[in-house]
Amino acid sequence: MTDKERYKILCTKELSIPLYSRDWWLDCVCGESKWDVLLYYKGEAIEAAMPFYSPGKSIVTMPAFTQTLGIWFNPETENPRYSKNLFRKQQICKYFIEHLPKHDYFLQNFHYSFTDWLPFYWAGYRQTTRYTYILPDIGNMEAIEKNLGRSIQESLRCAKDKYRLEVKKAVPVDLFMQINAQTYSRQNKKAYHPEMLKKLIETSRLRNQGDIWGAFDAAGRLHAAVFIVWQENCAYYLAGGSDIELRRSGGQALSLLEAIRDVSKVSASFDFEGSMISGVEFFFREFGAKQMPYFVISKGKMNLLDRLKLKLSI
Repeated sequence: MTDKERYKILCTKELSIPLYSRDWWLDCVCGESKWDVLLYYKGEAIEAAMPFYSPGKSIVTMPAFTQTLGIWFNPETENPRYSKNLFRKQQICKYFIEHLPKHDYFLQNFHYSFTDWLPFYWAGYRQTTRYTYILPDIGNMEAIEKNLGRSIQESLRCAKDKYRLEVKKAVPVDLFMQINAQTYSRQNKKAYHPEMLKKLIETSRLRNQGDIWGAFDAAGRLHAAVFIVWQENCAYYLAGGSDIELRRSGGQALSLLEAIRDVSKVSASFDFEGSMISGVEFFFREFGAKQMPYFVISKGKMNLLDRLKLKLSI
């Protein structure tokens, strides 16, 4: 049995593996043949795993719609002594660095639970800090609503009182794709990998791990919609969109809040995925979410030919 086959079995049993590192997700966003995984064993038990996406020779990078990958450490093998546990994880990182496929370019976003990138620094890698926003406990929706910022509260009042919007779950995929594309057209950009997004929606729905919430007015017009994916430990805001002419109606905030309310029944926390764009960051922060830093670790450069190959492979 290969390590990849062992990892697929592990994903069916281990709840702590982040959604973006799971085999079904990687099959969707990478293609079954373009991702692999390194495993670190303690006896016969898997102590750590490092899935990676390699779309071309000498390239290890991030697939689309995937916030983080990096290293997963088995919580059952944690050492209660801090110094020993830190050393153990550094040795695991060193092992993975040495066993990665030969690469001229490496880039991975590591989950925010990964806090020590020193082994990568010692091996000549670089690090940039990015941020996501987390609601760590969505079981208490009353507390979340009390902590909403003023701008979100005003958006919700506008959506409910002025526009009389109603949020519905299971928005048709094609309708969502239209409104998602409008968000990009407003910025004079092409929609971001629409075929892959559609595949993720369909796959996550079949698994009962994703759906679309949308805010509709009395005339049946869709003002805004959000696509959320989830598993037991966390739900994620993956994509959204607003009608260009109706984007100030508060539909985006209302759709997102109602989606969080629904997924709070099946997930413990909520990840807005964050943004380095000021306006988007403010919107997420106003939900009362906690800022969490995560590492983007990289090494080498990608030439123009490799960039073209990567673009064509997605």
